Amino acid sequence: MLDLTYETPTPKTIAGATGDWELVIGLEVHAQVATAAKLFSGASTQFGAEPNSNVAFVDSGMPGMLPVINEGCVAQAVKTGLGLKAEIHLRSAFDRKNYFYPDLPQGYQISQLYHPIVGEGEVLVEMGNGQARTVRIERIHLEQDAGKSIHDMDPAMSFVDLNRTGVALMEIVSRPDIRGPEEAAAYVGKLRQIMRYLGTCDGNMQNGNLRADVNVSVCRPGDYEKYQASQDFAHLGTRCEIKNMNSMRFIQAAIDHEARRQIAILEDGGEIVQETRLYDPDKNETRSMRSKEEAHDYRYFPDPDLLPLEIEQAWVDDIEASLPELPDAKKARFITDFGLSDYDASVLTADVTNAAYFEAVAEGNDGKLAANWVINELFGRLKKDDRDIADSPISATRLGQIVGLIKSDKISGKIAKDVFEIAYTQDRDPEEIVKTEGMEQVTDTGAIEAAVDEIIAANPAQVEKAQANPKLAGWFVGQVMKATGGKANPAAVNKLVSAKLGL
Repeated sequence: MLDLTYETPTPKTIAGATGDWELVIGLEVHAQVATAAKLFSGASTQFGAEPNSNVAFVDSGMPGMLPVINEGCVAQAVKTGLGLKAEIHLRSAFDRKNYFYPDLPQGYQISQLYHPIVGEGEVLVEMGNGQARTVRIERIHLEQDAGKSIHDMDPAMSFVDLNRTGVALMEIVSRPDIRGPEEAAAYVGKLRQIMRYLGTCDGNMQNGNLRADVNVSVCRPGDYEKYQASQDFAHLGTRCEIKNMNSMRFIQAAIDHEARRQIAILEDGGEIVQETRLYDPDKNETRSMRSKEEAHDYRYFPDPDLLPLEIEQAWVDDIEASLPELPDAKKARFITDFGLSDYDASVLTADVTNAAYFEAVAEGNDGKLAANWVINELFGRLKKDDRDIADSPISATRLGQIVGLIKSDKISGKIAKDVFEIAYTQDRDPEEIVKTEGMEQVTDTGAIEAAVDEIIAANPAQVEKAQANPKLAGWFVGQVMKATGGKANPAAVNKLVSAKLGL
């Protein structure tokens, strides 16, 4: 495989009145597990269902109801861990996290504080310009999601929808290795990309299927290096957590504002209080939500209704053997096998659907030419029409036909754009379009030569100018292409014009 090496990006620095400050960021990403049923019940996880229609007795906290683990959720967590190069724990256990909230009918959340199913891993986060940061994963644990409180349907009452209650979440906890707002967004994007490749989470942030709690602190230059050497958090500043971020743009804005808020307090002689905050995108500010709880505040204890979860190494090995090619490996292969640039390979592998489409187009074709048509023509048109590649009016097979027609010199690049437009808007076969519309490229040198002779004979003054300045020969090429309706082979036209003009 191609060995891609990167430089470590410099930390984000904010200039304060008393000197520079650096940012230190860690994230807790909550990813909804892609399964049809919930973590401990058979209730559906379908999004958009009628309120309180996807609720089993155990989800609603009915007395005497016992949770039963969903093996599919466990498999998806293991698969995610393997995709993040993490340690899989063959023995894990569930704990009760006790707190009151109207949309938590049990009065506790089943989670995995002490013995998570997945241990330490890592993610390579590319930042462009040959830079990337390796972010360490501390743990991934399974837990239940809570329901949803709705406060804007009635001026005097709040409503509760329990459809999300009990849905399986993977909480992916990073180390404080992220050093800027852009890196934080890129990290969440990379996790989303990997999980979409794995099929373990659809990454839909709009639906709340992927959201992040962002921990932000600031320190002086040099303090972070002391932390790295000792792993002593005393070298870092007090962190504040910004809850439930579900937008890459808002993640960046919230981090920038929160860091500047902390710097202003510290430079004024104050102290940062460890707390949970919310980000208001309309006002571009964070506000205090509650003091930051510690584990003892939730009175964690092992869930008495669930035995420790024990899985076999052979089962883990089977899951690992079934893993698909992941983004980093696919990008390296695209660069090696198709001769693509780092940028083009990154664009094409950004989403698993895009990558699959490109490979279908490139099959049996020139890889660079296929990439050019997918990125510039197809993606450009889909963006203009506000469509997703899954809804593309032109299939990968048909776009591959267009690329093949160009490669075999049956049509020119200019004519190919016309063929693409017809195929895209009229759902027609490219080869049929070329044949019935008379678009096939003229490769008969005799016919091309006749057109060249005619243009030269009709423009003696232009001939003299071109012979004096060979750059003007392009005018004749353009006239010949115009006379042949763009069907003449451009390379043949160039060669004949140069020969006829004695250039």
